[in-house]
Amino acid sequence: MRFDEFQEFRQRQLGASPSLLDAAETNVYRALAALRPQPPAELSTVHRCDLARAWLRRFELPQEWSGRAMVCRGVRHGLGVVFNRLRAVQARLWLPGDVYPVYFELARAAGLTPTSYPTLPAPVLPTSPADDRPEYLLLANPSKPLGRYLSDAECAAVMAWLRESPHRRLLIDSVYDLGTPFAAGTRRLLDTGRAVLLHSVTKGWLWPRTFGVVLLGPAQPELATAFRADPPTPAQLNLAARLLTEHTDVPRQVVAELAARAQRLFERLPAEVLGAIPLASRTCPGNYFFPVDIPAQTLQHEYGVLAIPVGVFGESNWSGSILTSLAEAFAPTPVVAR
Repeated sequence: MRFDEFQEFRQRQLGASPSLLDAAETNVYRALAALRPQPPAELSTVHRCDLARAWLRRFELPQEWSGRAMVCRGVRHGLGVVFNRLRAVQARLWLPGDVYPVYFELARAAGLTPTSYPTLPAPVLPTSPADDRPEYLLLANPSKPLGRYLSDAECAAVMAWLRESPHRRLLIDSVYDLGTPFAAGTRRLLDTGRAVLLHSVTKGWLWPRTFGVVLLGPAQPELATAFRADPPTPAQLNLAARLLTEHTDVPRQVVAELAARAQRLFERLPAEVLGAIPLASRTCPGNYFFPVDIPAQTLQHEYGVLAIPVGVFGESNWSGSILTSLAEAFAPTPVVAR
């Protein structure tokens, strides 16, 4: 079932059965609209290099990396630029098959033929032997809808995968990491010198497709040139400057709001359903996706809980489903009209 098909299904089910517990809302921007900062009223001159350095300071990364911190319009834009480069060098690309269908759309739009690997109920890295082609593995940390960070053992497995070939590289989507600095596992992977990190203001500041940074690995001049030739607009740069300087506390507020919503969800779930959610997902800061090892149909008909079938996120052989804590029923404070 595609995402749009599921949304229509969800509305029909809620209309037919108002007593259903809606644990299938996915629009975080609508749910947390009251926390979203307003754009600046006037434009001023904002330099990309200054934004890159501000971003590095916020996430406690070395200022000398500023030449590798490419300012872009968000993770989607960043991946589009990177994927075009991967096509040019005929790279092999591995994508998580059950995380975000847009990954595949972007890759195919760039002329790539990606291969998938599963992340649910736990990541399973590719085992194909390396060859002389460039090979890239995209992973998200934290991963959604897995709802947690990579474990130490999983990070070690990723590093072992890298060591099997000098032609292997990582693409790390860190958009759901709302803390500072980035997670320890992400920093370990960055320290290999063979990772490209992608981040944006999409989740922490609730501004999608506006501003992001792609932190390149050493010696990637072709990618740097491509990013510098395709910058954000002046309005996007002004908004980014305001978010990084005047609204530094918004990601913390988002984490707190999401934690309160998650607790409201947990309090309303039957004990058997709550117990089927992994503890790591229940305790991950800023998480609002919760995998549960129970089929969506069973949750609806036996427990009165409307969940998201895992197939909405992509191809998966796992029989479980995904709960979210974004519905208005879990709001800890009244929704503010806009």
